[in-house]
Amino acid sequence: MEIIPAIDIIEGKAVRLSKGDYNQKKVYNENPLEVALQFEDAGLKRLHLVDLDGAKAGAVRNWNVLETIAGKTKLAIDFSGGISSEKDVQIALDSGAAYAAIGSMAVKKPVVFQDWLTQFGVEKFILGADVLDEKIMIKGWTEATDINIFNFLKHYRTKGIQQFFCTDISKDGLLQGSSNELYKKILNEVTELKLIASGGVSSIKDLEDLKAIGCSGAIVGKAIYEGRISLKELNLFNK
Repeated sequence: MEIIPAIDIIEGKAVRLSKGDYNQKKVYNENPLEVALQFEDAGLKRLHLVDLDGAKAGAVRNWNVLETIAGKTKLAIDFSGGISSEKDVQIALDSGAAYAAIGSMAVKKPVVFQDWLTQFGVEKFILGADVLDEKIMIKGWTEATDINIFNFLKHYRTKGIQQFFCTDISKDGLLQGSSNELYKKILNEVTELKLIASGGVSSIKDLEDLKAIGCSGAIVGKAIYEGRISLKELNLFNK
């Protein structure tokens, strides 16, 4: 199971939210590049970079952060937040993203998203599934839908999507453990997809549990910033 550290960006700064609430924001570093370099120095290979301004606005706001980190590290970056046009996808990839992570557009404009899969190649995309009570949430977790997570994933599996990350919003940022029962259910119901768990990881034990469930990756954010898990521990776990 691959460990993927997270950097969430608001106004160019590395922050974390609690339960997706923009009013519960904590700034961890004014310079996200410093954080990314620490991850790389610790032997980590990937990065989950989220433009929270972009997610909320429905239009990307923090290209410069992506470009800076991609230009000064060798991390394989998946970038998400506000990607809403073909031009946005192109800029994300041109700015150094290894993957464009798509959530809201896959829900609101599936035909457009499927065109992107054809044009850029399905391997360039990660599907983002943000969930509350097994229903998809979009626009930076600010808008609810009635779309069932299982049907959503099964649909995009038929379109060639190979990996997705799933965030249980009720768990995110609380350091109270991952949504293991949800992930078990997803892995039982939706086969042949790589599940990257996101939200709630608070300890190495949580990561061990996710690996045992069968997750292919785990995104770790607040637990690093709050000192619950050290970068040294993550490096050892990754080996």
